[in-house]
Amino acid sequence: MLRLVVSIVIGLTLFSTANAQNMILSVSSNDFQVTPVFSDVDTFGINIEIDGPLATGQYINPDIVSVSYGVSGTLVAGTPSGFPAFALQRDMTGTEFYAQGSSLSFDIMPTAVLSDGVQAAELVGGTLIFTFNGREIGNGRFHPALLELNMDGTGRIQNSNNVVVEVPLQEVNFGDEYITDLIFDPGNTTLLTGTPVAPPPVPVGGSGPLSFSGLATLSLLLVVRAMRRRRRV
Repeated sequence: MLRLVVSIVIGLTLFSTANAQNMILSVSSNDFQVTPVFSDVDTFGINIEIDGPLATGQYINPDIVSVSYGVSGTLVAGTPSGFPAFALQRDMTGTEFYAQGSSLSFDIMPTAVLSDGVQAAELVGGTLIFTFNGREIGNGRFHPALLELNMDGTGRIQNSNNVVVEVPLQEVNFGDEYITDLIFDPGNTTLLTGTPVAPPPVPVGGSGPLSFSGLATLSLLLVVRAMRRRRRV
């Protein structure tokens, strides 16, 4: 009987855990009207798994599980890299992302409706509402991107101020390699998806539906009661 109790509790706990999702940030050039300003870079995509369920609040360099992003295009002559074109693809853990000098920031409004993901219009900001800075220091790369989105539906992707090598110092300024302006509809551009944070568990005997933890507790109580009755017989 004890094994049955343990099995029920573990099973319900695993079921609850399996239904928890991390927050997913996903954005690409397909979400925007893209206008190259300097060089011709019009293809990019960013996918980030953030450690934790979708929830309102401010996120400044949140815990990240993984980062995968790419950006590519042709370059005008005379940029610091001297490349005619590039296709940058980066796949890394959150630890690697931050260690190389990158950053991520956004703030989800308290009134955001999370059931359909988070649209750009549901981010807080005076002007700037979202920043992905893929800056790299000392990794030999010219083209890691800075993506910024504004509340008014405008944005920009350009190369960040990457430090190509530290000794002897070789660095690029923002936009030395490429600059591309973006236009989007804030109300219809979904940036984040996931499972909203569930409300606090309802105690057994309270009103409202039972949470997973409440269901586990109820199951445990029923099994214990059955064991007591069996001993009395």
